[in-house]
Amino acid sequence: MRFGPLSLRSTFALRNIGVDTNVFNEADTATPQSDFTMTFTPTTNLWFRMGRTWITGLVNVDWVYYRRFVSERSANSTYQVGVARTFNRLSLGGAVRRLSTRERPGFEIDARSQRLEVEWNGNVEMRTLGKTFVGVRTSRRGVEFDRFAMFRETNLAQELNRTTTARAVFVRYAMTPLTTVLVEVGREHDRFVFSPFRDADSTRVTGTASFQPLALLNGSATVGYRHFTPLVTDVPPFRGATTAMALSYSLLGTTRFGVEANRDVQPSFEFEHPYYVDTGLTLSVQQQVFGPFDLLGRVTTRRLAYRNRLGVRLEVANRTDRVGGFGIGGGYRLGTDKRVGFLIERQNRRSNLDENQFAGVRFGMSLTYER
Repeated sequence: MRFGPLSLRSTFALRNIGVDTNVFNEADTATPQSDFTMTFTPTTNLWFRMGRTWITGLVNVDWVYYRRFVSERSANSTYQVGVARTFNRLSLGGAVRRLSTRERPGFEIDARSQRLEVEWNGNVEMRTLGKTFVGVRTSRRGVEFDRFAMFRETNLAQELNRTTTARAVFVRYAMTPLTTVLVEVGREHDRFVFSPFRDADSTRVTGTASFQPLALLNGSATVGYRHFTPLVTDVPPFRGATTAMALSYSLLGTTRFGVEANRDVQPSFEFEHPYYVDTGLTLSVQQQVFGPFDLLGRVTTRRLAYRNRLGVRLEVANRTDRVGGFGIGGGYRLGTDKRVGFLIERQNRRSNLDENQFAGVRFGMSLTYER
């Protein structure tokens, strides 16, 4: 929808309308509990142009409903505002994002605890050659859990409230109007409010290829190297490859292949394991069968490799948790702006510790409407 210089795009989605057979991701030795759940998600993107200045915005809210377990209901909101200004050879940009959510922060913590994330970033970029740009960027991200948030007798605010600041220099090259390549070198500083023994500095070197929606590939792929150095001597450093990838490929307009991959360091709430290396891969295929009908298949695998604090006696040393899952489903498209889908998905986690193992199934429907 357009109103002069203002453009809006809205999406309404009803997702996960069905049953979750293990609401709390309880261990296999316990008695998992099931419940009816659904999520209603209205999303609006906006663009506003004033000469060479663009203002962008995002408003997203997830209304999560559980019939029996009222404690699991939530309203998760994301608000984002960005500004970009271009001159002859110079470009300036920045954005602010605010996330308030009770969704699980990752695959390690199964509790749906309230947390607030506020992030801002800014960059300056200059065109040096016809297709080459050189620039600098800076960012700051704060994570704050509710002060009463608990998981396995651990206060998450005491362990994981933190601020991450980063600065980097980069070179960007526009290979084609649809494909760009970026090389970046930067420093990153993690500072924990109540747990300074988790503080660390990092050096990153990354390369990113980005593909616009009209290209043969769609999405972006980042690979790099990270030197993660804790500030205390009893936490071992990490040196290794990192990945952040989300790509899709459409074959003959009827088959879509998707791949998501990531590998990076994540902080752990456990004192004995200050951090873990999270490595994940998701493959998906969506095939148009005939007319408006399509089928979907998805496979996920994840590995959480924990790093031990030196000099601490552990029940299990060098612990590794593995998360796997698969899903199958189908959909029916009602015109160009509406789709009804059905999905059944199974997920399980295996660990050296019995209390960390669980399995569960989710099955249900979804309805998406774009305007």
